[in-house]
Amino acid sequence: MNKEKRHAIFERLQAANPAPTTELDYATPFELLIAVILSAQATDKGVNKATARLFPHASTPEAILALGEDGLKQNIRSIGLFNSKARNIIKTCAILIAEYQGKVPADRESLESLPGVGRKTANVVLNTAFGQPTMAVDTHIFRVCNRTRIAPGKTPLEVERKLMRFVPRQFRKDAHHWLILHGRYLCTARRPRCPTCIIRDLCEFAEKVRAPADDKG
Repeated sequence: MNKEKRHAIFERLQAANPAPTTELDYATPFELLIAVILSAQATDKGVNKATARLFPHASTPEAILALGEDGLKQNIRSIGLFNSKARNIIKTCAILIAEYQGKVPADRESLESLPGVGRKTANVVLNTAFGQPTMAVDTHIFRVCNRTRIAPGKTPLEVERKLMRFVPRQFRKDAHHWLILHGRYLCTARRPRCPTCIIRDLCEFAEKVRAPADDKG
């Protein structure tokens, strides 16, 4: 795929959704961090249900530590892997208080040092909470980038690095949100909705399919 096609793709995605953001509910960088830790192998909808119970009475590191691990588990037990996630969140809260005055750090190295925070989680927080042009490559972005040939790669890190190299600068801050939403609702894994895709003529997917109009993917 050439740079002209990539530019046109992101122009269309921007025109369709000028201010994209995460579908996780949050009010502060700390709430976003907790929501993203919980989102591993879970849907945003499921995470939002759990945080709707948790955040009204525990939305700071201090408040979550006061709950304790067992108390935290009671609030997030509907989420997959809630036992290990609760342990990581408690450890992370203690580190934030001890080393960062209870604030979420705005640099990758510090974020990735927190229990339960890997590269993808750090990228989401850096981008969404702090406005940095990072690429959080999840399964949706990995699929879209390989199908369309926007940034094909064999690993999420390879795709991330190609996106940082290929996406025009003016689109980088919002690019991963557009790609996630595109993969979630249009370029779905099982039945991509090619007939209604706004970048169909620019996409280099060799097997563009004809999906029923009422197919939800």
